[in-house]
Amino acid sequence: MRRRPQSAVLAPAYLSRAGTEKTVSAAAQSQFHTDLWLYFTVQNWILDFGRPIAMIVMPLEWFPLNKPSVGDYFHMAYNVITPFLLLKLIERSTTALPRSAVYLSIFTFVMGASIHLVGDSINHRLILSGYQLHLSVRENPIIKDLKPTSLIDSFELLYYYDEHLGHCMWYVPFFLILFLYFTGCFTQVKDEKMPYSGWLLLGPSAVYYWYLITEGQIFVLYVFTFFAMVATVMRQRRMGFMLDSNGRFLFYNFIITLGLVLVWVAYLWNDKVLRKKYPGIIYVPEPWSFYTLHIKGS
Repeated sequence: MRRRPQSAVLAPAYLSRAGTEKTVSAAAQSQFHTDLWLYFTVQNWILDFGRPIAMIVMPLEWFPLNKPSVGDYFHMAYNVITPFLLLKLIERSTTALPRSAVYLSIFTFVMGASIHLVGDSINHRLILSGYQLHLSVRENPIIKDLKPTSLIDSFELLYYYDEHLGHCMWYVPFFLILFLYFTGCFTQVKDEKMPYSGWLLLGPSAVYYWYLITEGQIFVLYVFTFFAMVATVMRQRRMGFMLDSNGRFLFYNFIITLGLVLVWVAYLWNDKVLRKKYPGIIYVPEPWSFYTLHIKGS
């Protein structure tokens, strides 16, 4: 009698175990990512929002103006940790996402954030020297009397790299990755609710996104991303799919952030000085411009 090869005997059991492990892995991935969302919130508050605050609070003797400041080290850490967390978030997506788009977004994000690191570092040193963020470059008292006047053009170039090119290359890929991840946050489970930990993180996370949008001057990018998310939700609902707990967390974040931005704009709607700094139809003042105008002097 011929014996069956051992590999053939073990194959069904192996495949059964592999299939079970794959199912368990998929089930684990669909759970709320409390650890990642907590890491995102904490590092955003400390390394991004807390960065300029640390530069103001720390004594100048510890970090001379011709050396990297504590805020610069915060920025360097942010430029490494954030893309790592974004990649870990993409890894946990239950849907296969386009790798080329993800990798290009990460590379562009790191480059844009690094450009912003240099511009923002010099910008905050100018603030310590009397630079006023609520005024344009040429209207600032410490800039307009520079000789030769071509130096003013150099400072305007620095401002462009800091506030325009750096922000564009930083925030566009950041929101693109969040949206790509959001497209995979749908399930046929009708009652998958967000856990208590998600509700606790929602407030601090939304406040940070308010700061990101107002200080980064990316309201238009944010609105387009939000509309794309709404359209995706409506399309998936027609197909019988609902947002899972992670998708709800992101979606609720964007909704609350929109409310905070509208309250911020309404509060400063009649501020004539900030209106001059931010002309045009879309008026969203930066928090640090508000600081140098209304808080720093007092």
